[in-house]
Amino acid sequence: MQAVALPSSANSHAHPAGRVGWLLLAPLLLWLAAFVIVPMLILFVYSFCTRDDLGRVVFSFTLENYARVFDPVYLKILGRSVGYAALTTAICVAIGYPVAWFMARQRESVRNKLLLLVMIPFWTSFLIRTYAWIAILKSEGLMNGLLQWARVISVPLDILYTPTAVVIGLVYAYLPFMILPIYGSAEKLDQSLVEAAYDLGAGPIRAFSKVIIPLTWPGISAGILLVFVPAIGMFAITDLMGGAQVPMIGNVIQNQFFRARNWPFGAALGVVFTLMFIVAYVLVQRRASKNA
Repeated sequence: MQAVALPSSANSHAHPAGRVGWLLLAPLLLWLAAFVIVPMLILFVYSFCTRDDLGRVVFSFTLENYARVFDPVYLKILGRSVGYAALTTAICVAIGYPVAWFMARQRESVRNKLLLLVMIPFWTSFLIRTYAWIAILKSEGLMNGLLQWARVISVPLDILYTPTAVVIGLVYAYLPFMILPIYGSAEKLDQSLVEAAYDLGAGPIRAFSKVIIPLTWPGISAGILLVFVPAIGMFAITDLMGGAQVPMIGNVIQNQFFRARNWPFGAALGVVFTLMFIVAYVLVQRRASKNA
């Protein structure tokens, strides 16, 4: 009888714990429903609507908005956005991984100070930091002044309001989002596994590619998602540092909602952008499952 009573007693205690867990998750679930799910449903519905002459949404079903997305003009902008985001992500990985690895190998007191340095940019407004880069990159700015003072160049470099300036701004804005997740994975890495690889005859390159990269891939994949997807939709940096001469998909979506007053087409672009995020997430997860 006692053996039969024990499981039922355990189950009776498990149900209240489960209810408490759901209650603790309730604020997060409500937040996701109100600010993620409901807006996405509205965006999805609007993408199949039309607009009248005054720019008001007319609930009349049409696929014209999605057909317009595949217009060569917008495909070119979308391709440019993906290209800039991919380049930004690659540069962030190339810079962020060595930095994160160096931070993770330091003693705890030094790690905390280095983490603080990485997080300091978040203490300042994003727009202020962007305007600071404008002051640095402009013809009479700090960078050109130092290069001319050092006699490296004779005339100022024309960097501001070019694609190069846009990439610099994107890398600066999103580099911490690459460093932090990689640091989290690198800090948890068991150094004895790397030493075992060396003992078994692996050289530095083989140990790095076959042991370190797979074990830190969760951080790399998280960093890729945190950099690549937002970089595609970024419009503030392209407006300010690109001089609105290098439009990306984020600029087009913004213009459709606020200037052209074509909410249905802007919604269709937003849905396509969301689908791109889902595709990127699936690809990264597949890579992660292969490394597992």
